[in-house]
Amino acid sequence: MQRHGITIPFDGVPLLEQRDWIRELADRGYTDFWSAESGGIDGFTPLVLAAQWAPEARVGTAIIPAYTRGPATLAACAAGLAEAAPGRAVLGIGSSSQVIVENWNAVAFEKPWHRVRDTLRFLEAALAGEKVSERYETFEVKGFRMTHVPAEPPTLMIAALREGMLRLAGRESAGAILNWLSAEDVATVAPHVHAGGPGRELVARLFVMPTENLDVVRAVGKRAIAAYLNVPVYAAFQEWIGRGERLAPMWQHWKSGDRKAALEAIDDELIGEFVIHGSPGACREHVARYVANGLHTPVLALLPGDYDVRAASLALAPDA
Repeated sequence: MQRHGITIPFDGVPLLEQRDWIRELADRGYTDFWSAESGGIDGFTPLVLAAQWAPEARVGTAIIPAYTRGPATLAACAAGLAEAAPGRAVLGIGSSSQVIVENWNAVAFEKPWHRVRDTLRFLEAALAGEKVSERYETFEVKGFRMTHVPAEPPTLMIAALREGMLRLAGRESAGAILNWLSAEDVATVAPHVHAGGPGRELVARLFVMPTENLDVVRAVGKRAIAAYLNVPVYAAFQEWIGRGERLAPMWQHWKSGDRKAALEAIDDELIGEFVIHGSPGACREHVARYVANGLHTPVLALLPGDYDVRAASLALAPDA
């Protein structure tokens, strides 16, 4: 079955007022609701609500940082999501970024690959009801056992960018969650995940603007690209994927403090690779290119634009 996801919650609307919206999206063919966790609402609460409002849908985190909750607390949150959506819950974890981990949460961003691996291994044991007393490379857990083990533990996935994390995702989890890549990039990253074994799933958040107003797309797209791709982990991924030379002018201007010049250095071709835009039909065709290159679950993330977000989400629906 081809899955179709969308990112929740939607900005600008109180969370409890999104019930009918979520229900309508499920009725129009969206199979998945995925959340993120950075500077807004936490990653679990919207999914717990969506799991009740659309009980046939799968819900997943994309992502929860491996650093910002202690291991036992993260296991408890995962168990709660699994209880709210039995058999339909996915816990996506990842290293996140220096900005979120260090600047916002006052936790040292050290050994990200090892931290994600250790967190995954702990969660697998804890959510299976095992007593965990283990000195991992990045933390130690002493004598923890969950007092309430979910009957159907969540599926565990890893957010991955470069080769090491992609291979870890394929080797030790159900698959990889991707971000900030073009349709063509999927074919580059997929083999690293699939090297871990058959049946691995590729999920990706895709930024979408269903508008033909190129001035709006340029303005919003440039700000989004600059905000993310100047973060070291995303910059390193873009270098690895082969965009280092193209993005170098933006990076140089950004480091020098010239934000205006950095934005001007982002051309329309780059925007077109990262931001899906045009008519709803054109957007759906662009998403289909990701799927053709090996993406299993596209998760739309609507950027603000000259449109009503609710109407846009419905216009992009599989059954529109």
